[in-house]
Order: sequence, then C-alpha cells, then structure tokens
Amino acid sequence: MFVLRSLVKMSQQSTVIDRLERWAAEADQIIGYLKQQVDLLKDRAVLQQSQREEESLQHENETLKQEIEVVKQQLIAAEVRNGLVQIPLPTQQTVCVTPPSKAGTDTVAEKTSQSLSSPSDVDSPQAAAQPPPTGDKKKEKAEKKGEKKDKEKKVAGVEEAARPVDVSRLDLRVGRIVSAQKHPDADSLYVEQVDVAEAAARTVVSGLVKHIPLEQMQDRMIVVMCNLKPAKMRGVLSQAMVMCASSSDKVEILDPPAGAVPGDRITFKGYPGEPDKELNPKKKIWEQVQPDLLTNGEFVATYKGVPFEVAGKGVCKAQTMANSGIK
Repeated sequence: MFVLRSLVKMSQQSTVIDRLERWAAEADQIIGYLKQQVDLLKDRAVLQQSQREEESLQHENETLKQEIEVVKQQLIAAEVRNGLVQIPLPTQQTVCVTPPSKAGTDTVAEKTSQSLSSPSDVDSPQAAAQPPPTGDKKKEKAEKKGEKKDKEKKVAGVEEAARPVDVSRLDLRVGRIVSAQKHPDADSLYVEQVDVAEAAARTVVSGLVKHIPLEQMQDRMIVVMCNLKPAKMRGVLSQAMVMCASSSDKVEILDPPAGAVPGDRITFKGYPGEPDKELNPKKKIWEQVQPDLLTNGEFVATYKGVPFEVAGKGVCKAQTMANSGIK
C-alpha cells in the first residue's frame, strides 16, 4: 500500500514538472517575442528620429537658401546704387560631338549651337570700324534702358520686402496748425492747414469736431504722419494725419516737446530706419504698426514702450490720457 501511494505521488509530481516545463517553454517564447517587438520599436524610433532630423535639415537648408538670396539681392542693390555695372553671366553654348565616320577616321567635329565669327573677322580693323545702323543703336539703347528700369524695380522690391515692419516706416513730424475751420460738407470734420517746414502747408482733414473746440485748434503745435497716401474726405484731399491719444469716448492731440519746431522728425531709439516715401496701402504697414502705439502711465506717447522723441528736445505726450491707444 505504501509503495502504491509513493507511485501515485511520483506520478503527480511528474505531471506537475511537465506542466512547469511547458509553461517555462511558453514563457521563453513570449520573452523572445517581446524582445523582437522591443527591437522593432527601437529600430522604428531610430528611423523616425532620423527622418525628423532629415526634415529639420531640409527646412534649415531652404531657410539658408532664402536668406542667401535676400543678401545677394541686397548686395546687387548696393552695387547698383554705387554705380557698379552688373555683368550678366554668359549663356551656355551646347557642344555637339559627331561620331566617327564610316571610313574609320578618328576625327571629331565640334559644332556650337550659336554661330560665332571667325578670329579674322573679329580682329579685322574694317569690321571694328563699322558702326551698327542708327536704328539698331536706338533699339539697343531702349532695351538697355528698359532692363535698367526693370532691375531697379526688382531691387526696390527686394529692399522693401527685406525691411522690417516697424515704426521707422512712418514719417512722423512736428507740425503747426496755421488755420483750422469746419469742413463745409461734414459737421464732424475740421479742415486744417498745417506747416511741416515744406514749400507749402499741407491740407489735413481730421474728425475732431466732437472732441476739440475750434479755438483750441488754432496756431497749435501737433504731431502729424506725413506719408499716408493722400485721400479725399468729403471732397477735400487730406495730405497727412494728426496723431492723437484715443479711447472710445475721448481724444487728445499729442503735444510735441517744448522747443520743437515744424519739420522736426519724431524718432525712436532702436528703430533707426528711414520712413517710406509713401506707405503702400496694400502692404498694411500702418495697420500693423498702429496697435503698438500707446501712451504710458505718464502720458508719454510710445511705440512698444519706446517714447516718441524729438532729438535733443524731449518726448511727445498727451495731456491727461494714460495707457491709451494712438491713432
């Protein structure tokens, strides 16, 4: 009986061992599969990283190409301004090589796609002495003039595109209202004659009737923007804009510093560029700059925190309006 029990117990242990061995084998297979998956994930991660790096390098390469092209155009513009003649690159000539003849000769004939004069013709004094016909001269001169204008337009376009859009693009000056009167056809508008140290006073139309009494408009120093495109307002052509601190219910004309005179430029530290001759309405330069024009807590007119300044004379201010927009 004891022997029988021992045999049964051994049989059960053998079954358990077999089961454990089977489970161990299955676990080994699962571990091997998981290792393969981990390796695949690592390879995929490396591949994705390399693709991202490649895309980043391609993007940097394109950016560098664009920057090089801008610098190149700026260099061309500078050379043109300094009178340096731009010599176009020579056109490439296609060289055709004929195969050997049937007779087995090794002679190779080279022909160019453009007909060239022989050396004797070029060096001939008679050929050099003959001027082209008058019509050809005029045509050549007209073509060169047209090419020069096209090049100048292209250079000007490149220079404008390369310039930053900031307050330096605005032609802000000190002006003096010589006279002001109500617009004959608009109750809310004044028509002012403003001296900005030019040959004649500028006509300016302003919607200030509801905010500034007419007597306070007379013989007053102001800040004006002079390079907006002139526009008719109720039949009167306005040639500038009076700069004011403005809110939904109040408007104050900006005051130049004491000692300022008509024609003084308003400048901004850190923004040394020259103003545009006339702002292009399509470029929306004024619309992009205006949101950053504000009075600060001390009523000083600023652009991104930099004061409106007349060199050596002081800053421009509103009378009572702090932290207000300017337009």
